[in-house]
Amino acid sequence: MKEHTTTHLDEIVPLKRIEGQIRGIQRMIEEKRYCIDILTQLSSVVGAIKRVEENILKRHLRGCVRSSFLKGNREDKEAKINEVIEVLRNFRK
Repeated sequence: MKEHTTTHLDEIVPLKRIEGQIRGIQRMIEEKRYCIDILTQLSSVVGAIKRVEENILKRHLRGCVRSSFLKGNREDKEAKINEVIEVLRNFRK
């Protein structure tokens, strides 16, 4: 049951900002900037990506998973639980 009831358009602005940060980091490397400055910017990008990831997961749980639990059969519910477990396992890598 692959139902897409959520939209992630709110994440476009942060993703475009992250894209700009990545280009800035590339320039920093090309300009041979100080390592710590580059690492600081990389850490900022990782944090921004984690926030986008968290927002999308929240929407998935509140939209797709909730919908499955309200409308789906037992197999659909079990599949959603397994899907979330797998996603969380991948987040911890």
